[in-house]
Amino acid sequence: MIILAILASLAAIVVLCWLLFTLAVFALPLFAGVTLGLWAYGTGAGVVGGVLVGAVAAAATFGLFQLLLRFVRPVWLKLLVLLVFVGPSIIAGYHATFGIMKLTMPSESWQVVFATIGAIAVGIVAFLRLTMMAPPGPADQGAARVS
Repeated sequence: MIILAILASLAAIVVLCWLLFTLAVFALPLFAGVTLGLWAYGTGAGVVGGVLVGAVAAAATFGLFQLLLRFVRPVWLKLLVLLVFVGPSIIAGYHATFGIMKLTMPSESWQVVFATIGAIAVGIVAFLRLTMMAPPGPADQGAARVS
């Protein structure tokens, strides 16, 4: 039974890490959706209205990200768009790692150190995954033409 409990704990940790890294990619659309959904609920839209407004806001935020990556030409501007989307994932990674460290480590200094390392790791993973979502540029970009 102890071995099964250890294996179940390891499986839970793997699932939570997968969930954290998936959340990291969609952190900004999630935050935008939750914020606007709560605003709509608070202004009297009701539960269904709040959920619908939140879902539309999250989808619109992610759609805007895709459009910006497709149509923005300068590389520095694409990098800026990526960094705007990676910022909330770094914050989410810090707080998720800090919450886990708060439960397992007594030293506050080491909690902050490991939370910072976790935030950096989540930020790098989110940046790489968002970069892979970017549409490829034109095939002849950077090629010299002979006329």
